[in-house]
Amino acid sequence: MPLQLRPVQSRTAPPTSYENALADELEAVYGRGVHDLPGVVSALNAGGLRPADGSDWTEETFAAELARLAGEA
Repeated sequence: MPLQLRPVQSRTAPPTSYENALADELEAVYGRGVHDLPGVVSALNAGGLRPADGSDWTEETFAAELARLAGEA
């Protein structure tokens, strides 16, 4: 049986506008060569996309949000 990549195979619903915006922002950050956690967090704060509570991102809140979106929180 050949392997097939299905990136949305575990998704239970279409992504929200927030999830799409976060994905777009992360893609742009990574595209600029930023790959370390402090740099990603700094770039997200500079870009203006905020967590749901409107605060600045921290390494802890960013990691928690990724875990939540992955269904691990």
